[in-house]
Amino acid sequence: MTGIDFTVFKGSSTGKIVESKTHKESLKPDEVLLKITHAGLCGTDQHYKTEDMVLGHEGVGVVQQVGSQVTAFKVGDRAGWGFLHNTCGHCDECLNANEFFCPERATYAHSNTDQGAFASHAVWKAAFLFHIPDTISSSDAAPLMCAGATIFNAMYSYNVRPADRVGIIGVGGLGHIAIQFAAKMGCEVVVFSGSDHKREEARSLGAKEFYTRGASKYEVGKSIKHLFVTTSHLPDWNLFLSVLAPNATIYPITVSHGDLVIPYTPIISKGLTIQGIFCASRGVHVKMLKFAAIHGIKPITQEFPLTVEGIEEAMAKLDRGEIRYRAVLVAGR
Repeated sequence: MTGIDFTVFKGSSTGKIVESKTHKESLKPDEVLLKITHAGLCGTDQHYKTEDMVLGHEGVGVVQQVGSQVTAFKVGDRAGWGFLHNTCGHCDECLNANEFFCPERATYAHSNTDQGAFASHAVWKAAFLFHIPDTISSSDAAPLMCAGATIFNAMYSYNVRPADRVGIIGVGGLGHIAIQFAAKMGCEVVVFSGSDHKREEARSLGAKEFYTRGASKYEVGKSIKHLFVTTSHLPDWNLFLSVLAPNATIYPITVSHGDLVIPYTPIISKGLTIQGIFCASRGVHVKMLKFAAIHGIKPITQEFPLTVEGIEEAMAKLDRGEIRYRAVLVAGR
């Protein structure tokens, strides 16, 4: 048999991780063969662990082979990818640099389900790969491929500006990255956490103010212009709507399959906006990596082997809330 064969790690109906093989007949002219070195574990991967598909969408590796038409990458380059795999390239969204909203988009769990970041290799379209800056390690780069890109996209694309008061609910896998991006953008960062023991850590990441959830009322002084919800559960909206400025924006970042239930009157009376957010389009993704490299933004990570046992251990700890704050699976560890 000719072609390219590599090891992959899939979900299953029982939720157990299964090692398998994927075969590609050949490398197409616009594709790149990557040897995966690091893969971030995202909460979205947990949602698909009972599906018969290869898991992982925060992939980083080294280019081993390039197709005949590929000019942007060469053998030995480090590259990464995220949630978006392909788009049509000619619809209004694509032509306006919003290709993530392309009606024909190909994304994680809905396309290329025979490969992913939890694998030994991947065959990817070069146009949807990203160069990793030299100052960012591969372990740090992996969580930026989805978590970092999503946070940065929300701030960059929806008018978060220097000196804005930015509220961040949660100091976890998304929240600790959000604090860093907002602080380096010159914002006044206000953090709300369920754990007082994270106070000093939040301040070291760039928070100016820190409040522990559980109070009957928050006294935050100046009102907040942008509120990022990074926790896995929705907050007590009555507490937070009262500290928002007129025309403030709320960004629910984490994925939940339940309904978004929120008091109606404050939305109207304050002119509030609830802004949906997904991962970044390519132009914003590139800016995110450059910004992270310039400002030294780094996820706080725990490493696990890129094996069946390592994936299951990392997923179990994520389920129990024991990851601080992003799990990274490392090949050959």
